[in-house]
Amino acid sequence: MRIRTAAAFFALIACAALAHAADGAASAKNYRDKNFDYFVSGDPAKPRAAHTQFGLALMGGGGKLDAAYRFIATHAGGGHIVILRAVSDDSYDPDDGNYGVSFSKEWGPVVSAETIVFHNRTASSDPRVIAALKNADGIFLAGGDQSNYIKYWKGTPVQEALNAHVAANRPIGGSSAGLAILGHYSYGALDGGSLESKVALANPFDAAVTLESDFLHYRHLDDVITDTHFSQRHRLGRLITFLARLNPPSAKAPANAGKIFGIGVDEKTALLIGADGVGRLAEGSAGSAWIVLPQKSPTVLAAGKPLSYPDIHLVQLGTAGSIDLKSRAVNGPTAETTISINAGKLAADSIAAKILTRDQPQPGED
Repeated sequence: MRIRTAAAFFALIACAALAHAADGAASAKNYRDKNFDYFVSGDPAKPRAAHTQFGLALMGGGGKLDAAYRFIATHAGGGHIVILRAVSDDSYDPDDGNYGVSFSKEWGPVVSAETIVFHNRTASSDPRVIAALKNADGIFLAGGDQSNYIKYWKGTPVQEALNAHVAANRPIGGSSAGLAILGHYSYGALDGGSLESKVALANPFDAAVTLESDFLHYRHLDDVITDTHFSQRHRLGRLITFLARLNPPSAKAPANAGKIFGIGVDEKTALLIGADGVGRLAEGSAGSAWIVLPQKSPTVLAAGKPLSYPDIHLVQLGTAGSIDLKSRAVNGPTAETTISINAGKLAADSIAAKILTRDQPQPGED
């Protein structure tokens, strides 16, 4: 049962909650704090994994995919997993999803799984939080609101720790909002909403088109912007708009017309990327990953005007295929085509039509 009162926080760890006790015994327990909540399964005081491997798990959201979480646990060497969330209030229920228990018993086993739920930016400088991240062998960024991740973490020790974690050849994964921020470029949702494709295509400079370009920096995703719930929420149109904004016309550098490309991931689907930069769908993926590769610059990119963007290569990647993120070469695609956007509309019918735009969001979306 979840227990929470306005005055309650179970600060039951006498020293640093996420550090060793003086005699080396584990002392970590669940507690709530005004800045963050902490829940733990296993023993964070035990030695970390002897060996970890680089790995990126790009999960589209919409439900758990066991193979993707096992990928994180395996690449973390069965060591310590840290699960990060962010909510602006005290609404988080630790029984929601049971990620810590699942990592410990189903997807691992792992030595420990710690969940940290941020309530504000102050938590990102708390020594206990930073100690947990520095001790992590694997990290998972849960779904929710990606704007909280950016607002709470950018320019803080948490941002530094996340970048250092992957640079040290340790795995990280993100689902839904957690995936949205994994690329070097990201859609921040900083206006408080969730941008619809039809709005973005009609005006690429709409106030809701909030893009971030200096947050997380992971190899193989250097020139990538990601998107989530891709087919189900018809997000191709907005991803194309993001790419238009990130690849604007330039007389000085025409060769960079398609430098930045997009990866959209469907629900209950994950693209798993290894140290070699090759990405494959996780076993059991229900949908596809979509690779969006601009070949030219937009021809109409102006405030208040519908987007025109020719020659965009669209590749649908299924479980039989793979993508080399270094060369952008796709092996065994399910389907592929080249599309163009003319005045905010698809110029010709293709596989893109079903995922480009929709009239309105569906009830129950988060």
